[in-house]
Amino acid sequence: MQFKNRLIKGLIATFIAIGGGTAGYKILGGPEWSLLDAVYMTIITLTTVGFGETQDLSANPSARILTIFIILFGMGSLLFVVSTITGFIVEGELTNVFGRRKMLKEISNLKNHFIVCGIGDIGSTIVKELKQTKRDFVVVDTDTEKLEKLGTMEKILYVNEDATKDETLVSAGIHKAQGLITILPDDKDNLFVTLTAKQLNPNLRIVSKGIEEHTIKKLKMAGADSVVLSNAIGGLRMVSVLIRPAVVGFLDKMLRAQKGKSYRFEDVVIPANSKFIGQTLANANLLHNTRVLIIAMKEKGGDFVYNPERSTIIKEDSEIVVMGESVETNKVREWVENQ
Repeated sequence: MQFKNRLIKGLIATFIAIGGGTAGYKILGGPEWSLLDAVYMTIITLTTVGFGETQDLSANPSARILTIFIILFGMGSLLFVVSTITGFIVEGELTNVFGRRKMLKEISNLKNHFIVCGIGDIGSTIVKELKQTKRDFVVVDTDTEKLEKLGTMEKILYVNEDATKDETLVSAGIHKAQGLITILPDDKDNLFVTLTAKQLNPNLRIVSKGIEEHTIKKLKMAGADSVVLSNAIGGLRMVSVLIRPAVVGFLDKMLRAQKGKSYRFEDVVIPANSKFIGQTLANANLLHNTRVLIIAMKEKGGDFVYNPERSTIIKEDSEIVVMGESVETNKVREWVENQ
């Protein structure tokens, strides 16, 4: 974007020099100067080629002053354009442009992915979790330095634009996404992103960060399925560490990688036309010979049943919460989705 703005400014200044010089020579030269003579004289003066004057300027001091002006102003603008293009190539911006185009093409091929709007401390944690659970996702943020650094370290797809703009979300593949998380620093921005995202994709599941409690209702009215108050969650965790240290310690150990292993709760949804529909938990090979545990189960529109009976019938859109090593929970989710 910076290169484009610099190039446009340089070209405008160059065209002004050419247009002004042509008009000046035509006016000052009188009827003896044709339009072609004026253009030719301007170009050879601007480029300092020096093929010779088409008309004698020795008796026309005004035209000589104009020539000096064209050389000073015109050469400056021309050199500005050349240096901009040179810097674009030498400093690697050309490579970045091709890299961004390749990235946008990869994003356009995604389907059922997630969009993360904001890449602060919370956003970085979300990115790591999405990577850990092998989800496809796109990060949207205006901070070029953070995105490029994260893209180098984590090999992520990103859009370096303002998440509140429609075209930015479209570039992130919102029409084919299944979910969006907006964690921008300001509640107003999160509200705007939520409203825009829901209009672009009414079926999108949206989770928004909230700062003030009174914004929960507004965010849900705008289309957010869930609102997380980051300050409240932080406070709840601190008091939990104080009064339930063993439970929090267990969860921390479960979520953080230990010797290359990490453990996760996973939400497994039974798709339409699945071969598991109509079978019982006991008969269906739902867990695909893994050591994953079924924690809870919920039918569409119902409440969760914890530790469901093995005789429970599996229905379309049933949600099953499982727990186990992240590699195995991912395997179970992919196994169920593809049956």
